[in-house]
Amino acid sequence: MKIAVIGSGGWGTAIAVLLAGKGNDVYMWSWIQEETDRLNADRENKEFLPGVKLPDNIICTHDMGACIDGAEVVVTAAPSPATRTTAKQMSPFVKPGQKLVNISKGLEGELRLSEVYKQEIPQADISVLSGPSHAEEVGRGVPTTVVVASDKKETAELLQDVFMTASFRVYTSDDITGVELGGALKNVIALCAGISDGLGYGDNTKAALITRGVAEITRLGVAMGARASTFAGLSGLGDLIVTGTSTLSRNHTAGELLGKGMSLDDTLKKVHMVVEGVNTAEAAYKLSKKYGVETPIIEQAYNLLYKGITPEEAVNTLMTRQRTSE
Repeated sequence: MKIAVIGSGGWGTAIAVLLAGKGNDVYMWSWIQEETDRLNADRENKEFLPGVKLPDNIICTHDMGACIDGAEVVVTAAPSPATRTTAKQMSPFVKPGQKLVNISKGLEGELRLSEVYKQEIPQADISVLSGPSHAEEVGRGVPTTVVVASDKKETAELLQDVFMTASFRVYTSDDITGVELGGALKNVIALCAGISDGLGYGDNTKAALITRGVAEITRLGVAMGARASTFAGLSGLGDLIVTGTSTLSRNHTAGELLGKGMSLDDTLKKVHMVVEGVNTAEAAYKLSKKYGVETPIIEQAYNLLYKGITPEEAVNTLMTRQRTSE
């Protein structure tokens, strides 16, 4: 089949390679012509996914209409800050009922990314795919397991077949809210895990952050209409483990730099990719206040990023909170 991949960062490229490996005709859209030209010339995304060759059946293009026209599945991989702009560009070319699956993680203010796509492309059949999946590993065929969520069982099962390979196992879910919130909110906790490493703390601290972080994500997610069990699955705990413990994670990397005393501006310049946890911390903090949910780790992440407190002050506040039960 023809599949369109909108976005040529590391994750979009990795998914394009995976889908091309199944014999599909994959059209990968880049937002600037110069990037398209480099990808076509090098047959490799040297900036975001070095060492992974692009098969001949990946066609790189800057023409959004040509990319989407006739595609049986449209995969969206734009970073969260560019989601609405990208969706507006896509909308004139998406046919009623055309299947769109978003693989990016994050929030736009209080909106989940699928909600942004539904606002801008209401004619599409919109699903999401999420889970513990470093682009660098998926591009190399390392065994990976994810979940695809849709409010239509037949769509979820179709996408399950589209993406499934011997090294990429796909489960289905009907909890779009939970799958998206798990993928977005875990970035805040992963950032905190990186800060912990930057401060020189150990495994005890990281385990506490991950465990209590899942509790916060679950409380907030349930208040927003998700199922608690979703956050114990691949798109919740699974994604948090991989993002909060790996040097491949840009959120963990950014957190580690912050923990070592680097400023936020310098950290973002050094990482040189979108750090979703930074954007999501503010949204998650505001959502917790809106829904009346206690999220002390998220609150301290927000205070560190946007109110100027130090990592040490954030840790002290968390550790000296009023006694409570688990």
